Amino acid sequence: MKVSQGLFIAIAVAIFIVFTSIYTVDEREKALKFRFKEIVQADIGPGLHFKWPTNLVDNIKKFPAQVLVLQVDKKRFLTGEKKYVLVDFFVEWKIKDVTRYYVATRGDYATANRRLESIMTAGLRGEFGKRTIQEAISGQRGEIMQTLQEKSNIAANELGVQVVDVRVSRIDFPDSVSESVYDRMRSERMRVAQDFRSRGEEEAEKIKAAADRQSTVIMANAYKEAETVRGEGDAKASAIYAQAYQQDSEFYSFYRSLNAYKNSLGQEGDVMVLEPNSEFFEFFKNKGK
Repeated sequence: MKVSQGLFIAIAVAIFIVFTSIYTVDEREKALKFRFKEIVQADIGPGLHFKWPTNLVDNIKKFPAQVLVLQVDKKRFLTGEKKYVLVDFFVEWKIKDVTRYYVATRGDYATANRRLESIMTAGLRGEFGKRTIQEAISGQRGEIMQTLQEKSNIAANELGVQVVDVRVSRIDFPDSVSESVYDRMRSERMRVAQDFRSRGEEEAEKIKAAADRQSTVIMANAYKEAETVRGEGDAKASAIYAQAYQQDSEFYSFYRSLNAYKNSLGQEGDVMVLEPNSEFFEFFKNKGK
């Protein structure tokens, strides 16, 4: 019975030793082995590993190997034209040297983020300080990110980390700067609009002048043609009158008098005051002839 109990204890101790001596490292992790609180093995690869069975001798610390993200909101930077902008940016980073990372941050993720944020903020402050708002917002944003990533990796190397990517997600203005920018944008749009209006008015005046000139020419030509036709008609009428007068002068005089009566008394309400023996009534007096 005592033998069985001793065997059981021995087996239990063996199992405990085996289980406390074995540890695994996932492929998404990096690991450090400590012996009496000193690093004895770094960058332990994925798989099954062995250590001394008690944590008093060997201790294992694990760290993420995948890409991590630092998100920073509303950092204030001064541009080259002495105006403030509020910038949101994020950094993708990963642990490159796990030993250096542990020494620099004691393996604390929050500490690493604070140190990295300080590095990126200083870099962005320098890049924005060399550029205007327009340059920072538009065409040179990619250049800023590329330069910042290269420079920040030099400083981040001291932390044992690598900056994989840097992106500015948003650039905004403080209220005072926003109003100034919007006023300038409105002024620029108003200037452009006024320029278009001025060009339109100038073009309208040109079109109107051309139309007036064309109208004057058309009227002059029409008047000339009308006068020519009228002259030809008057000449033809005079020829007809002359011919009629030569054929029968008395009838011609009678016909002319009828036309005079018609034109003078042809409208309702017309009144004429003449002497009875006036030549105008010659044919009325001689109706018996």
